[in-house]
Amino acid sequence: MGNRRSKLVLFSSLVLVAGILAYAYLINQRALLIAPAPTPILYDRSGAFLSQIGHSDDASGRVDYGYWPLEQLPERVVKATLALEDRRFFEHLGVDPYAVGRAAWQNLGAVRRRSGASTIAMQVARMQQPESRTFVHKILEAGTGVLLTLRYGRDAVLAQYLRLAPYGNGSHGIAHAARLYFDKPVADLSWAEIALLSAIPQSPTRMNPLRPDGLRRAIQRGHQMLDILLKQKIIGADEAEIAHRQLNDVQMPDLPRRPDALHLILRYHDLMGAGQIVPTSASAPLIHTTIDLALQADVTGLARQYLDGWHSAGAQQVGVIVVSRQTGEVLAQVGSSSYYGSHAGAYDYTRTQRSPGSTLKPFIYALAFERGVLKPTDMLLDLPEGASGIGNADREFLGPMLPRQALANSRNVPATNLLRSVGLETTFRFLRDLGLHDLETPADHFGLSMAIGSLPTRLDSLVRAYGALANDGQLRDLRWAREQPQHQSIRVISLDTARLITSFLSDPQARLPSFHRYGSLEYPFPVAIKTGTSQGYRDAWAMAYSEKVIVGVWVGRGDDGTMNRMTGAGSAARLVHAIIDRVHGNKPGDLADAHFPTPPDRKPVEVCVVNGQANDNTCSQTLVEWVKPEEMPNVVLSGPQPNANARSVPINAIAARNENYPLTNADGSSPQIHLAISTPARNSQIWRNPEQPAAFNRLALKADVEPHVPQIVWYVDGQPFAVTDPDQPVFWPIQSGEHRFQIRLPYRNETSAVIPIYVQ
Repeated sequence: MGNRRSKLVLFSSLVLVAGILAYAYLINQRALLIAPAPTPILYDRSGAFLSQIGHSDDASGRVDYGYWPLEQLPERVVKATLALEDRRFFEHLGVDPYAVGRAAWQNLGAVRRRSGASTIAMQVARMQQPESRTFVHKILEAGTGVLLTLRYGRDAVLAQYLRLAPYGNGSHGIAHAARLYFDKPVADLSWAEIALLSAIPQSPTRMNPLRPDGLRRAIQRGHQMLDILLKQKIIGADEAEIAHRQLNDVQMPDLPRRPDALHLILRYHDLMGAGQIVPTSASAPLIHTTIDLALQADVTGLARQYLDGWHSAGAQQVGVIVVSRQTGEVLAQVGSSSYYGSHAGAYDYTRTQRSPGSTLKPFIYALAFERGVLKPTDMLLDLPEGASGIGNADREFLGPMLPRQALANSRNVPATNLLRSVGLETTFRFLRDLGLHDLETPADHFGLSMAIGSLPTRLDSLVRAYGALANDGQLRDLRWAREQPQHQSIRVISLDTARLITSFLSDPQARLPSFHRYGSLEYPFPVAIKTGTSQGYRDAWAMAYSEKVIVGVWVGRGDDGTMNRMTGAGSAARLVHAIIDRVHGNKPGDLADAHFPTPPDRKPVEVCVVNGQANDNTCSQTLVEWVKPEEMPNVVLSGPQPNANARSVPINAIAARNENYPLTNADGSSPQIHLAISTPARNSQIWRNPEQPAAFNRLALKADVEPHVPQIVWYVDGQPFAVTDPDQPVFWPIQSGEHRFQIRLPYRNETSAVIPIYVQ
């Protein structure tokens, strides 16, 4: 019998020891002060609430807001909190025996009024690891509270409570609640405001101060707290009277609501996560963004309004960025039509790689000017020859054009030829320096189609790069917040080139005939604009800058599908126009006598669009070009000339040139001479420009002759047209209909193949 009793005692002791060890292990695991990262609050550029970025609970998916640290314990808040929550806080070690005894007595039914026994330390344990309110969990909280107090000290535990205590409406911690409800630091709270806030943690839902019934309960409990402070002689009678009166008159603000801009908030989340935006104060992590909330709302509304009108053409999504031209500050961003909407709305299309269409062309022209490959008065050929299989969006060719016209008309062939002249690798590196890509892929992978959109890029990258054109060649990062460290801007192109490209993109006359006047590309004040449309109408772009802003718009589909002939000029440019009108406050009929700054070392010259020469009042179609003194073009000597190096020739005039023509080799044999026409291409469809007088519609004729001979004869429709050096092009006045071209040698039988074309 005694042996059995001994075994029972031993077993019970082992169970007790095991239980104590398990209990000690559990509370040791819990007794840590978990310090969540501060929750940033975002304000717009005028100080209006934008959002706060909370912490996601991976287990529940819940997002909790408002964890702010305290650099030092606010004395008045401490006194008020302890008066309500734990009067003997500095007398016990985490568990108040008196409060436990009182609660047990009340719970046994001796009195009808119930009260809890949770101390500040126990509440910290519960807030750090929320669990159901059972007896076992209460025991764990008690042990954890004692160990927290012993391990960290009372001040640290109290600071943790004031950081984690729930103050309703997603706000945790007194510092955050002071900012959320009263927009002030916790040290500036009045006794009335302290009383109100200190009342909330007991029951944040019942005492929600933003609801009338909750505010009434919080005020009532706040009055009780003030009476306790007066009784404890923490405040004087005069202070108490003022605080009671202020508490009765307290007015709570409307709860700040996050705007409909989730993509924008997520961008700030990512920028802070990457360390690109750092709050100036760890204890009060306020972020002063560059966003203009009013403009953000207007741009969002405009984007949705215009996209609704394009749904029938297959457009499903839109992305917009608006940037201050002077400062590079982002004023508005729309990532998609709706984050929670259909058609892949959760994607941020300001950060998505898409084909940029023709929006890279201004940088190709800029690089050509920088490398000395191009001058403003050079003639670029928009012809099938040399196009490497690349055509124009309208499937037509406009012939010889000034660079101003070629870029403003967004012609593909001149841009492709410029890219070839500058070099694929050189251009590829230049576009990388502009931040338009970060690829290590060889430039040959994209080839000449890089000029028309084969190199993918992002809307935000394009806006940043266009900022270099808008700001005299200086490239700088987009600025998203006052707290964002600013890097020095870098010069990527010269001031001269930047202003020259700007003059091209802002010249409505130069856009003819591809873009008609007074459409979506024209403004009553200076605006430089470039549109782009990718292959298959998958992407429509418009990039523009005015005196005030840089605006970028993309329109497309989340599934990368095709749209029904949705061009940049017909869609994205219209939205850009509406946004710029909103920024400038422009109304119909407004006109502004203004212009972009001109290149300082260039002079305006009236240039004939046919040949790039200065006009002597005989050329009927001209453009004003900005030319350096050393690039000053010659004056047109007389009316329009079909060709400067050749003339129409009667057949018997060939004989007079024959004495210099080599009919035989040195050994007396006849040389084998290869004749071919390189331009125009066989069966070309040529479009006659209706905007130009007939005399100025010309087609360049080019020959390929091996070996070189002094002269060749051009035949058009079987009739001799011109005698010229084979290395010099001939310009044929375009005439409607079908035509045949051939070259021959004087007094020789060699001829080229006949090249048929059709002119509309």
